[in-house]
Amino acid sequence: MLKAMLAPRTDVPLPDRCDAVIIGAGFAGIAMGRQLDRAGVSDFVILERAGGPGGVWRANRYPGAACDVPSHLYSFSFFPNPDWSRKFSPQAEILAYLDRAADAFDLRRRMRFGCTVTALAFNEDEGRWRVTLEDGRALSARSVISAVGQLSEPVMPEIAGLDGFEGRIVHSAQWPEDLDVTGQNVAVIGAAASAVQLLPEMAERAAHLTVFQRTPNWIIDKPDRAFTKLEKAAFRHVPGWRWLYRTASFAIHETRFSAFLSGTLANAFTRSRMLQRLKREVRDPDLRARLTPDFAPGCKRILLTSDFYATLQRPNVTLDDSGVARAGPREIINGRGKRVAADTLVFATGFKATQFLPTITVTGRDGRNLHEVWGESPRAYRGVAVHGFPNLFILYGPNTNLGHNSIIFMLERQSEYAAGQVRRMIGEDLRTLEVTAEAEARFNEVVQARLARTVWAEDCPSWYKTRDGVITNNWSGLATGFALALSGGDAQAWSAAR
Repeated sequence: MLKAMLAPRTDVPLPDRCDAVIIGAGFAGIAMGRQLDRAGVSDFVILERAGGPGGVWRANRYPGAACDVPSHLYSFSFFPNPDWSRKFSPQAEILAYLDRAADAFDLRRRMRFGCTVTALAFNEDEGRWRVTLEDGRALSARSVISAVGQLSEPVMPEIAGLDGFEGRIVHSAQWPEDLDVTGQNVAVIGAAASAVQLLPEMAERAAHLTVFQRTPNWIIDKPDRAFTKLEKAAFRHVPGWRWLYRTASFAIHETRFSAFLSGTLANAFTRSRMLQRLKREVRDPDLRARLTPDFAPGCKRILLTSDFYATLQRPNVTLDDSGVARAGPREIINGRGKRVAADTLVFATGFKATQFLPTITVTGRDGRNLHEVWGESPRAYRGVAVHGFPNLFILYGPNTNLGHNSIIFMLERQSEYAAGQVRRMIGEDLRTLEVTAEAEARFNEVVQARLARTVWAEDCPSWYKTRDGVITNNWSGLATGFALALSGGDAQAWSAAR
């Protein structure tokens, strides 16, 4: 259609007032918009800082960017795609899928692009949020739903001398389209999820590639391949096959949660299998030792890749685990004082995952600042609501991430739950709807007690937890358990006022 071909407009006016504001137009924002429509809430807008929908899949365009969850599972259950090209979708296909979803649910007309939210302030007398944008514009909303996610703000570590580096400096989440490293000396800082995807591409082009690894990661093979024409025809034309395929994939992934429980046979088996692969694919004992983690599998994110070990053993690739001391004009000085030539410096250093809503100042009831209330360890009732901040709902909030299954399932459940609360507010003409302090405390006490039994509680550097050791990102059990937790029957957990 013609509207899908046109560049998104950023000059569409904002309403002065509306019932709901959704911040972000990625997976979470699109799911939330659909659920509000289904709940009969029509007066809402979606504010997106980028030039179109897609969220992290619009921002992350580095070479090799792809999902590590199977395509048919990493998509909306209510908007299946029979035409995925591969078992694990590349970035461009996911972005195109989200573009189609925005049109399929008629959400593009509600989206306002180029709108960066910087502040939310709650007026208790009115029972409304003032939403302020970076350019000074503002609007009033009865409710606000944050759909900014956990992986939206890149981390750039402080390195002495970086201001004097004369080459290109890029972050994997801010990849420039004109970057060409052919024939260059490239230094990549980071060896985790983004790095294992972009390193093979960099190694093909660079004269020499140096990979700075802080800690080794547990790695399993990524069983990726193209779908055959017959498989795609079955997904499109065989009744029930697509649903059965997705359901089976979900069930298989659910069984993998047992590997994330400390001291289980499943965790020991996972370790043994990954060590066998490492021994088989990395023949050099010194390199193999440097690639062997000293913590339980799953304590940090397990990486899916089939070519990382092979890439590190190319003649033009060096693994450096000594650290980065400082940068020079065209070099990096490593932890041993050795000079490493670098024309381009790539940061594959991840995101501010434990800092929820890190770029937005949120002022709730009685002048409470959300980030001050949270301190080092964000928490929320059912991952969605925080006491002291009425009419505010958070998608992909604290303790809603998964290590074993698809986050899309979690986002669908959260958006359904939040839409139900917004519908209640409007239907009962409530001024405020706020989770009680007791309900929030009880919920988080149970979650943290269950998390203490997992490998995430063990001693390893991880974006799953804060510096004080509190696991703020991950859910404590099965994805189906989360769905049950959000299935309703908790009216007593909420305080309502007219």
